[in-house]
Amino acid sequence: MSLSDLMWLAVAAYGVHILEEYQLDWRNWARAVIKLPVEWADFYVVNALVIVLGAVAAILVQSLPAVGLSFPALMLINAVFFHIIPFVRTGGRFSPGLVTAVILFLPLGLGCYWQALHDGTIGAGGIVVSLLIGACLMAAPVVLLSVRGKPYFRQDR
Repeated sequence: MSLSDLMWLAVAAYGVHILEEYQLDWRNWARAVIKLPVEWADFYVVNALVIVLGAVAAILVQSLPAVGLSFPALMLINAVFFHIIPFVRTGGRFSPGLVTAVILFLPLGLGCYWQALHDGTIGAGGIVVSLLIGACLMAAPVVLLSVRGKPYFRQDR
């Protein structure tokens, strides 16, 4: 299977992940467990953007591998830091999205990196760059949610 094929499967996997999170009430889990002041509208907008970013990443992975592989990086970061670690830290409290994070995100994310290394598409420096981009993409909505209530950013005054 080609890197491009794996990238497109990663986009599809993210769609299934979004479904799991939505159906199992990720919003209320996020508010209770990780204290994220998130609303369903935030969830919809962020996840629509994630799917767009995934499609762009799948298209660009051959010409800009570090940019393209930032999508699997985002998936791996999401799986580990927003599902697996909170599950462990809460003594096994289920995290909506945990099943797809473990069954789909980990193997596909790692598979994308393995294939890129195997093909010679990317080296160690590109991997680091892709992980940094993925971390920034993952952090952006969290940071924006955290600052939007601050007086400087409020638009209702």
